[in-house]
Amino acid sequence: MGNKNKKKKKGGSEKRGKRPASAFKQATKQAVGEGELIAGKIDASGKGFGFLLRDDGGEDLFIAARDMNSALGGDRVLCRIVGHARGAGEARVEQIVERANEAVVGTFMPQSDGTYLIIPDNARLGSEVFVKRNGAGAALPGQKVVAKLIDFPEGKRPEGEIIEVLGYPGDKGVDMLSILRAYNLYERFPSAVTEEAGRMPNEVTKEQIKGRKDYRDLLTVTIDGDDSRDFDDAVSLSRSKDGYYKLGVHIADVSEYVRAGTKLDKEALKRATSVYFPDRVLPMLPVKLSNGICSLNENEDRLALSVIIYFDNMGEPVKHKIVESVIKSKARMTYTNVAKILDGDKALREKYAFAVPMLEEMKVLAELLRSRRTARGNIEFDIPECKIIIDENGKTADVVKYEHLISHGIIEEFMLAANETVAKRYARDDFPFVFRAHMPPPPEKTERLVNFVSALGLTFKGNANAPQPLDFARFLASLDKSVAGVVNRVTLRSMSKATYEPVNHGHFGLAAPYYCHFTSPIRRYPDLMIHRIIKADLRGEGVKKFAGVVGEVAKISSERERAAESAERKADDLKKAEFMESKIGSVYTGVISGVTEWGIFVELDNTVEGLIRTENLPGSGYVFNADLFRLDSPSSSFKLGDTLTIKVAGVNGDRVSFLLAEEEKTE
Repeated sequence: MGNKNKKKKKGGSEKRGKRPASAFKQATKQAVGEGELIAGKIDASGKGFGFLLRDDGGEDLFIAARDMNSALGGDRVLCRIVGHARGAGEARVEQIVERANEAVVGTFMPQSDGTYLIIPDNARLGSEVFVKRNGAGAALPGQKVVAKLIDFPEGKRPEGEIIEVLGYPGDKGVDMLSILRAYNLYERFPSAVTEEAGRMPNEVTKEQIKGRKDYRDLLTVTIDGDDSRDFDDAVSLSRSKDGYYKLGVHIADVSEYVRAGTKLDKEALKRATSVYFPDRVLPMLPVKLSNGICSLNENEDRLALSVIIYFDNMGEPVKHKIVESVIKSKARMTYTNVAKILDGDKALREKYAFAVPMLEEMKVLAELLRSRRTARGNIEFDIPECKIIIDENGKTADVVKYEHLISHGIIEEFMLAANETVAKRYARDDFPFVFRAHMPPPPEKTERLVNFVSALGLTFKGNANAPQPLDFARFLASLDKSVAGVVNRVTLRSMSKATYEPVNHGHFGLAAPYYCHFTSPIRRYPDLMIHRIIKADLRGEGVKKFAGVVGEVAKISSERERAAESAERKADDLKKAEFMESKIGSVYTGVISGVTEWGIFVELDNTVEGLIRTENLPGSGYVFNADLFRLDSPSSSFKLGDTLTIKVAGVNGDRVSFLLAEEEKTE
């Protein structure tokens, strides 16, 4: 379902550069085919040197500053191995195939010769940015700015010119705006897109309904967060004449309004996803669509793509159909109220008496579906999530653990069932498609996990070179509470990253041989693309025309998803740090959530994380053991999962620092 309960706020800028065309795949294929060069992405250190993160999964290669060849963090490159350094292979950048950074956010600083430097907020860029006198615009020393990169001279800093001044650090909204620009995110839509959206109808027309399955009399409801404003999925459940559960998953037919090639469509693909910050939402589509004609609002006719799945009494799917439909949601329900209804809340059961029997049946079916997923090896991670409470002034009022309700579980199971059903149907028909892929973890990461849990006296029963989902699922389910937290974290870190792909690879984490994202076309472009393909199939229009676009859609969607997730984490960290500013000097109990050579990260019960630097730990001579996530000295030892009493020492931007505390009263 995703996070739907964040408030919307307007603002931002429309200025942005064009996305560079990518010849990476072609260049990589040619070079690697000749056995000369190695393809990958640059991970810059911030100190001049960097590493090549290889596409072939091999060990990272060290790149000395002299061999970076003007490459910056994130750039796609081709490298040649030239030797060994720091105990690893050493490489030289031979060709930069695709630049990752169109613009840089940082602090504007004057130099003695009348030129300027921008100190990037992201040290992983790997370099400061040089700005000539005529490229500074109206920027003033110390201000946060956005600079477009215009030249990459070899052996020198990249050159940029100021395209936007954000303001001084500490000014209201500047920190959040800096995050937006750093990840090429924009709140406002270009005027041409807004105008196109404005011409969309406010109601479904009779002409649009023709030929669609009419489900307007069907008992259908939406179940979302308390603060949600866009509703792209509705559900229904009944019993068929032959006794099967008849689940209806009805998804907003966004493709009816966002047509391929339009300004709306091109902007949606640029964004590829909605982005959810604690204090605002950056929607993929203008509000006129996302909250209006595309949203499955209560008691309003809406166009949908409906997946009707029949399940037997064991939760096994026996048949399905996919149809273009028109629906009318009978109730806008919330996770909170549905959970209360199922828990016996008398007042709510009376208010929603017409839906109570269906909701109770939904609970039963969802439990059956969950049991089936568990039996096949669905990997369940027990890692707490948080909800950041924002007050009327936009400040962080509280940070609390996110409560997962039975109602969340119902919708999750139904959406998963619909996604699997759609993916299986179109994978078997070998259609051009956008699948959601989650590959098995690399053997070296699984081996590292096995070594770690062995040191804890635990046994991972599975082949580290070819682990199965069920191996991980059974292992995590067997853990004692005393070690469950730390092992869940390390296991999650061993997993591969899910991506969008034009070829079905299955979903390892869900133990699903077929999987896609179909259920959120208002908020995810891959879902919108899939809807177009399905409708072309249902209408007999042919789907070969999509073969040339699904690969690019998958690539862009994966890239923008990663950017959105990074920006959301950064924004969450900023708001958490803001909350902790008033807690400096307070004492808490926390758990070591990360270990590095420069210190240990400690996570509090509310999920706020802070760093205790190595120099602030007792004693000296610490040695970092990366395989066992330990930091050891002759007198002290700290490892992942240890419980510590800490004192909040300070806050700097989005970073919180802790110190070890004596045994004092904790909060």
